[in-house]
Amino acid sequence: MWQRVPRPEHGRVTENILGLHMSLLEVLLLLGAVALVVVRWLPPAVRPRVTITAGAVSVLSAVVLSVVGIRWQLLPVLAGTVVALPFALSPLLRLRTGRPAWRARWWLALPGSVACVGLIATGPVAAWAFPVPVFPEPSGRFAVGTRVLQWTDPRRPETFTADPHDRREVVVQLWYPARKSPAGTQRAQYLGRTEHEARTVSNALARTVGLPGFLVDGIPRAHTRSVFDAPVADGGGRFPVVLFSPGSGGVRTQNTAWAEELASHGYLVAALDHPYDSAAVVLTGGRTIHTKTTSTGDRDKDDKLAAAWTTVRGADLSFVLTQLDRLGRGEIAGPLTGRLDTGRVAVTGHSMGGAAALQAARQDHRFDAVIDLDGYPHGPASPALHQPTLALTQAITPATDPHYIPRLTQALKLNTATSYRLTIPGATHLTFMDGPLYLPPLSSVVGSLGRTESPRVVAASTLAFLDTTLRDKPGDLAGVLSAYGDLSVHRPSDH
Repeated sequence: MWQRVPRPEHGRVTENILGLHMSLLEVLLLLGAVALVVVRWLPPAVRPRVTITAGAVSVLSAVVLSVVGIRWQLLPVLAGTVVALPFALSPLLRLRTGRPAWRARWWLALPGSVACVGLIATGPVAAWAFPVPVFPEPSGRFAVGTRVLQWTDPRRPETFTADPHDRREVVVQLWYPARKSPAGTQRAQYLGRTEHEARTVSNALARTVGLPGFLVDGIPRAHTRSVFDAPVADGGGRFPVVLFSPGSGGVRTQNTAWAEELASHGYLVAALDHPYDSAAVVLTGGRTIHTKTTSTGDRDKDDKLAAAWTTVRGADLSFVLTQLDRLGRGEIAGPLTGRLDTGRVAVTGHSMGGAAALQAARQDHRFDAVIDLDGYPHGPASPALHQPTLALTQAITPATDPHYIPRLTQALKLNTATSYRLTIPGATHLTFMDGPLYLPPLSSVVGSLGRTESPRVVAASTLAFLDTTLRDKPGDLAGVLSAYGDLSVHRPSDH
């Protein structure tokens, strides 16, 4: 059975000013607060006008922000405004009542002014460290549409519950080439169909990594570059299909920037939520399923658990491919009938999702190519892969799991098709998802490629591989890939 999830109406949130990672209202509040602090040091003739203007701007901005939702990053700015406002207004009030204005001596006022500016400055620093993510504009010729589907597999019992009648449900988000929408069309919410769903998922993701939810409150405020239920593009023929499985505890939207870039170049990307594995999966009707997968700390036990979870994910991927094939052939009604080329399919994933992609490809030869985004190959190494495979890995350091590269190399060497392992300098595990767009730009966290370059490198290298393997694009794939990092090529003739 299947069910299309209806598109919700979204309230538009004020866009960030690129680079500042603050909205116009937030910038006005910041400027007003700074002006209230420094007005004491301005020439006497301009102080009254600056004080009145800065006070009005600060108060109005604070009121509007409190209505639309103020971010925690702005609390230090508000605190600085509250401290500075009485000192800025006091001289004006004294003059209006006829009393002489009182001003503290400069050597008393200076430390207070510096401290207040320092307090206010923590606001934009925090906004820079934990911003509302701004998604890159896709570089392809197509606009991007997205839709969310929910499918139930009647043949598979749900192994994470005790109910013998429970069947496996999978939520899938599609990104596809679309017609260009009119200017001003609402873009899709990030992390969910509604802001409420996005906050539910965001809070669950934060708990998964041990962070308080408020710290990343910019994520559920974000909008992407795609449009919900946008009409399918007129051109482009039938679209090759790319399935995606997220990391352990990850969610279907964790690689949205990557998915939108691929869709803009003519691919249909289908990303999965894996119930009881993903941090939070919001089903039709609002029921939320939280993760039940936890590690034990014992290496051998965790390896067995990971292998079992990977097997479930692999079955999810095969089931979704079957449903997409039915969707493309019109057995499931929808606007993508006749537009999916399920004879050209890649299976991909990040972290544990990468391991699931490898396992799915071993078991299901309908997958024509494999991309592993920094995923440790859990589960058995046999049977051998028979599809061209690209494995992108983070920079290898002494802290890297010593089993990782040998295990990955073994899987690639056994492949009967050509495989590529591309190690990207400056990358960390989180480089291969949307993390660089909204996490602190620390090299130890998201790598050193930066918020703009990280998604570009990952998308460009995978696009080159997909164009070659699914579209038979001529050219030197190894030469193209080697431009992005350190490349190892494993050919069947090398066995």
